[in-house]
Amino acid sequence: MPSPRLRLGAALAAGIALVAALGGTPATARPFARPVTTDADGGLREVMFVGNNWDGTADVIESRGNFGRIGRVNVIPDREERLREIYLDPIRLGFFLGVRNGPGEGHDQFVDDMYATPDGTAMVVSRPSFADVVSIDLRTGRINWRFPVAGYRSDHMAVSPDGTRVAVSASTADTVHVLDIVTGRQLGSFKTGAKPHENVFTSDGLLWNMSIGEVTTALDAPWLDWTKGDRKITVVDAATFRTVRVIDMRERLDAFGRGDLSDAVRPLVFTPDEKKIYFQVSFFNGFLEYDIATDRITRLKTLPGNPATNPDRTTWVNDSRHHGLSISPDGGKLCVAGTMDDYATVVDRATLQEGPLVEANKPYWATVSGDGKDCVISESGADRVTAIDFATGRRVATVDVGDHPQRVRLARVPADWTGPAAG
Repeated sequence: MPSPRLRLGAALAAGIALVAALGGTPATARPFARPVTTDADGGLREVMFVGNNWDGTADVIESRGNFGRIGRVNVIPDREERLREIYLDPIRLGFFLGVRNGPGEGHDQFVDDMYATPDGTAMVVSRPSFADVVSIDLRTGRINWRFPVAGYRSDHMAVSPDGTRVAVSASTADTVHVLDIVTGRQLGSFKTGAKPHENVFTSDGLLWNMSIGEVTTALDAPWLDWTKGDRKITVVDAATFRTVRVIDMRERLDAFGRGDLSDAVRPLVFTPDEKKIYFQVSFFNGFLEYDIATDRITRLKTLPGNPATNPDRTTWVNDSRHHGLSISPDGGKLCVAGTMDDYATVVDRATLQEGPLVEANKPYWATVSGDGKDCVISESGADRVTAIDFATGRRVATVDVGDHPQRVRLARVPADWTGPAAG
């Protein structure tokens, strides 16, 4: 696939209106970093974890300012042991190769998601190709505990508001496990729709899971959408893991008059008051607004398509068109990763007007900086992380990271940490 710069340059030459709006200028250099945030009581430093999915590492970068890299963690120190187990089990080997040739785009998936323990001493990581979750000691680089998930692939995670529990999707088993983040002990689990994906804890004691169905098949024509499986949002009590609500977006989309859209809910964000949800769906360049109290979709935003994007839906990564969404702390701005269209943009939530389209190479995730001023996206096609100012919609910083960065999460580590000890 041609590079985004060549593709967008060609579109510019053709006079496409999309590129006229494109904010793809080089990053504005910040002359100095904002002060590092340190927890005076616990001696912890606020950082961001960046999961480099294809090389099995996680970079630790500053959470604000110039987002400079602090250190790197090897999240597969047991790689040879795990591979030995897999190659001795024909069924596991089949799924391992399936992950490589399906969602991995020809690569093994070694880190999907990661969080820090409350005391900042360990990184907890889901490793799709190894179908597990591990805790890595940030001082030694050694594994504290390992939890094999049900089935053959682990996926997105979420941490409870108090930081003590981590939920992980076991995508081939239609199950979510909830673990003690310090010990790795399973506290409970629950069943979901087909292929559970994102998890979100809310302040009212609930845990939301979004299932996305089959995303690696070539049956991507709209009339074949039914082949993707039973996709739904499963909401459970975060203490008892009993289902309290199931939301079928197919019914809500049909009622909204958009029966043409997929009901596979991809990244989503809650408003600060947790009254509304903004979510992306497979194959769509844009997002929708859902009102929780009235149980209905209320607005839709279609974002510009890059004229150079291949119209063949089977070429889009794991059925994504746009994959990555975050919201500013005041709830006024949304930040959207336009994955297959090679840009990111900040959208005013009141008017749904997008800002400049900032050129980005296959942006795969969007989150919020530690000070809340910037949207931080992972450019998985360029092996870098880019920060976009919520106020101006312009790029303000870029930092190189490892191979195929995906999830980016805020975390805290010891204030003097610069990486695991050698040896």
